[in-house]
Amino acid sequence: MKRLLFVYFLISIFTLQITAQESRKLPIDTMVKTNHTLSVKGQQINYTATTGTQPVWDEDGQPIASLFYTYYERQGIANNATRPLVISFNGGPGSASVWMHVAYTGPRILEIDDEGFPIQPYGIRKNPHSIIDVADIVFVNPVNTGYSRIVGEDVDKKKFFGVNADIKYLAEWVNTFVTRNNRWRSPKYLIGESYGTTRVSGLALELQNRQWMYLNGVILVSPTSLGVKRDGPVGVANRLPYFTAAAWYHKALPPELQKRDLTDLLPEVEEYTVNELIPALAKGGFIDVAKRKEVAAQMAKYSGISEKAILQNNLDVAPSFFWKELLREEGYTVGRLDSRYKGLDRSDAGTRPDFNSELTSWLHSFTPAINYYLRNDLKFKTDIKYNMFGPVRPWDRSGDNTGENLRQAMAQNPYLNVMVQSGYYDGATQYFDAKYTMWQLDPSGKMKDRLRFEGYRSGHMMYLRQEDLASANDHIRDFITKSLPKAGQPAKY
Repeated sequence: MKRLLFVYFLISIFTLQITAQESRKLPIDTMVKTNHTLSVKGQQINYTATTGTQPVWDEDGQPIASLFYTYYERQGIANNATRPLVISFNGGPGSASVWMHVAYTGPRILEIDDEGFPIQPYGIRKNPHSIIDVADIVFVNPVNTGYSRIVGEDVDKKKFFGVNADIKYLAEWVNTFVTRNNRWRSPKYLIGESYGTTRVSGLALELQNRQWMYLNGVILVSPTSLGVKRDGPVGVANRLPYFTAAAWYHKALPPELQKRDLTDLLPEVEEYTVNELIPALAKGGFIDVAKRKEVAAQMAKYSGISEKAILQNNLDVAPSFFWKELLREEGYTVGRLDSRYKGLDRSDAGTRPDFNSELTSWLHSFTPAINYYLRNDLKFKTDIKYNMFGPVRPWDRSGDNTGENLRQAMAQNPYLNVMVQSGYYDGATQYFDAKYTMWQLDPSGKMKDRLRFEGYRSGHMMYLRQEDLASANDHIRDFITKSLPKAGQPAKY
């Protein structure tokens, strides 16, 4: 009997050991540092990559989450007081920092063709356009994205999953990061993509008013509405310039428009949108019949879809219908986030595509690249799953005043500048909506010299196209250089 009990004891211990070994928990506070080189603009850049986790604490100083980050720091800098620091966030909400990390500003980018389509074998290569020559960069993964996780089972998820909750805890995290890495004196910039633009716009004021940390710049890549209202006719009309761009790319416009260059054509469509289309749509069902037909004909000319389809939609063409309709006769749909990408549906009939053709294409390339890169090049090894998209629902979207937050931060900080970067073929966060948001950020017009817009011949992730990767990074370089105050220049009006 004693021998049998002893056997049971050994089995129990062995089972516990296996359970412990199989437990997939990341250390709350850890880092791995590696050394690397890169050539940018003819310069040999030596830099360190620090990747690891840093805690989020509650009011009692207890860890409630741990955020995964990667920090690139150029070596050989005698004094980092003049060395800019760029703090990078992606969006979703629920998206990891992978996109801009290994495809845009970071020192390594994924293997894709010159237009951004996946190729095999999957992998990464050096990024000769990285901004590491002019700034250090930290890529941050909010809770449940990348390797970032909540610590403990009793933590209230409302502390993380909402517009204002997200901004509050991330501001605390940034404070800790800046303190740990001795970057308080450095000029600081935030860059966010998609929902990340909501995040960084809110952070600009939260960092300033709650952490007493002042920024030099905010870069909005494919921005959301930032709480700026565009209901009714404005929201409907603002889609037309994007429709034109996507139709131009697919050669679906009338010959007299198709032969013109895109950047020559778009200002004409923008003018029509503001001066003609919005007033016409404002009349709703009481618009004159002849005028309705005239507007439908002009929209058809600029959008590449039929006048009949536009009239059937009462001049209100949903983007999802456009993605289905534009190439319907050819048997294809076009992508939401980047309308250069084609998709194949089960049936040509319907009012929206079966799937997002661009996103499935991107996941081909990004998922293998980031998982390989972190483990093999940056030596960060874990069995935790890297969440390209993590569970963050429900997300509290109430109280989104982030556009106004950004305006207040700019008004209170004369050093603070803002740049918007948008792809013409982005059907999710459309470029003309981004322009409209920028126009509305400062109703007084007194700060418009500190607001800048750049457009690109690609989509939501404009940097996936090789030509735009180079120009967009150069625009960031130029933005940083021009927003750094001259020696002794005071922050005052």
